[in-house]
Amino acid sequence: MAARSGSPASASEKKLSNIENELLAFSAENLQNNMKVTFYSRTFLSIIGGVVAGILGLTGLKGFILYFIIMAVGSLGVITKAKFDIHEYFDSWNRVILDGITGGLMSFVLFWTFAYDIVHIF
Repeated sequence: MAARSGSPASASEKKLSNIENELLAFSAENLQNNMKVTFYSRTFLSIIGGVVAGILGLTGLKGFILYFIIMAVGSLGVITKAKFDIHEYFDSWNRVILDGITGGLMSFVLFWTFAYDIVHIF
């Protein structure tokens, strides 16, 4: 039985089809791959940033400020690469901005002290 366009049955069918069109489907494999690439790029930037901070002779708070600037630029690069449509590639903004910062900090400090010791102490 076909419903008329003004009847409540057709309005509910339209609403249901609109809801189905608005639901986003995520591929777990693609999300995991995107997070892995983001993590590796943060680690790489942390190592390069640590070496740069050590060569420049930064000490104390200046080195940590450089680290957070590098992480902000890295996050901005990922956001730009995603064409500012984060929900197309990640499930939340926190994944892009905050994930991997503490792990990268350990690598940064390790290479920062290593490069500083080689260039300025020995």
